[in-house]
This record gives sequence, C-alpha cells and structure tokens, in this order.
Amino acid sequence: MKAAPFAYHRPGSVTEAVEALAAGDAKVLAGGQSLVPVLAMRLGRPGTLVDITSLPELGTLAVADEELRIGAAVRQRRVERDPATTAVPLIGRAMPFVGHRELRSRGTVCGSLAHADPAAELPAVAACLGAVVEVTGPHGRREVPAAELVTGAMTTTVAADELITAVRFPTAGRGEGFGFAEIARRHGDFALAGVAIRVRAVAGAVKDATLAAFGVSDRPVVRDVSELLTHAVTEPDLRPAADALAAEVVDTAGDAHGSTAYRARLLGVLTARELARAHRQALPGDPS
Repeated sequence: MKAAPFAYHRPGSVTEAVEALAAGDAKVLAGGQSLVPVLAMRLGRPGTLVDITSLPELGTLAVADEELRIGAAVRQRRVERDPATTAVPLIGRAMPFVGHRELRSRGTVCGSLAHADPAAELPAVAACLGAVVEVTGPHGRREVPAAELVTGAMTTTVAADELITAVRFPTAGRGEGFGFAEIARRHGDFALAGVAIRVRAVAGAVKDATLAAFGVSDRPVVRDVSELLTHAVTEPDLRPAADALAAEVVDTAGDAHGSTAYRARLLGVLTARELARAHRQALPGDPS
C-alpha cells in the first residue's frame, strides 16, 4: 500500500516545529524508520509531517557536565560510532541490537524513545540509567525522567503538540558495571525478552543495582535489584532470585513466538547472567 495524502512541512526552528504540531493532525518525521511503515500500511493518517532533520540545534551529540546529550535528529548509527558514546558504555552494548545497521543509519535515538515500542532497547537503557528526556511544547520546555516517559505500548507522556528535542544520559563513573542482553528469533528482530543492568559500587561494596526489562510488558519494567546481590553474586546463585523476579515482572500475553512462561524463563536466565557480569565489572577484585 501507499501512504494516504499528507502535507509536508520543513520548519526552520524548534519553535516553528512546535507551532506546526500545535496546529493539529501532525506527526514528527526524524528518522522515519517507525513512522514510514505505519504510513505505508495506513495504520496512521496524519495530515502533516513535520520534518525536523534540518534543525541544527537537534543534531548535537556531546558530553558536558557528566552527561551525554543526544539531540532529536542524531542518527543511531552516529551514536554507535561516535567516540563520545564511550562515556555511556551501556548504550554501546545495546546499540548493535537495535534493528539492523541499515535501519540505524536513518533511525534516531529520540525517535525510538518517542515510538515507545515495548520490545525496544533504547527506552529500557534510558530508564535503567535514569536518563532525562527534554520535551518542548507551546508552553515551553520541560524535563521528563526516562523511567516515567512511557505509559504503555506505543504511548508516552509527550503530548501531540510537543516535541522531544534531546535526551541526556549520565556518564559512567568509577565502580560502575553494566550488563545488556536480549533474545530474539533472529538478530535485529523484536526482542522476546531483554535486560539492561547497572551496578554501582562504593568502597568495595555494592551501593545500588538497577534492572530494566523489555519485551516482557507494555513498557520497560524498572526494578531495584540491589537486594539480589546481598547474598549471591555468581550466575548460578543468582538464578533462583532472578527467576522469581522474572515471574513477577513478565505480564505480556503469549504469542506465536513464545508463551508468557517462556519469556519469564528467558528473562530469569538473562537477569542472572548479566547481573553477575555487571557485578564483576563494578567490583573486579571481588574473589567471589
């Protein structure tokens, strides 16, 4: 099929883009890797596409004040290859799993956050790290914690007349370890289950540990898993607690690719493995 007719607007500023969105019946076009298929299948019929790709203020990628700031027009492939991204190791681990290289060459990080697919990697990474999403609308600019951005499948707190302009990820510090893994039928397919994990240690002891699970609910599921590391730090020892956690957080219905129980089993295995890996990275001298 072909997309239904629409008007095309290429604003010269963020203010102009917001005004176009406020006029109603408009959608933002950045990478288009999620939007264009929706248009082609006529699942969405916006009257206007607002193309933000030419706005220079949305094309920035830089580290400042212990944060990596990624503008709304920055391609995923650029993030994957830019040396600045090494300041946030979890992004580097997750990015190769985001679709295929060709899709990452056009898709944007902020676009993935805005699309809010339950199986998407980047919303989970942002929620795990406590990233902050910058949103601009008719009433000015506001900041939304990434863990509060997604309210359901393909649904966020961003209003129809608002635009995500950037996302800020905290850079990694000493004593931090990370884990990321997912299971999909084929590389690049939607994840059946996945985890993003951060462990922080201070003075040789775990201070906190955060897990964000994806592909197992209608949004990233964030949990404090510090308690799991209180008495166990190896993968086999972590499995019972990880399985119990997985049984709690997996609430997606089964489908042709896997039942609820199957996804819970996958999540338990991934949680134990990546939590142990993150712990070893955060406390490399721990004899256990």
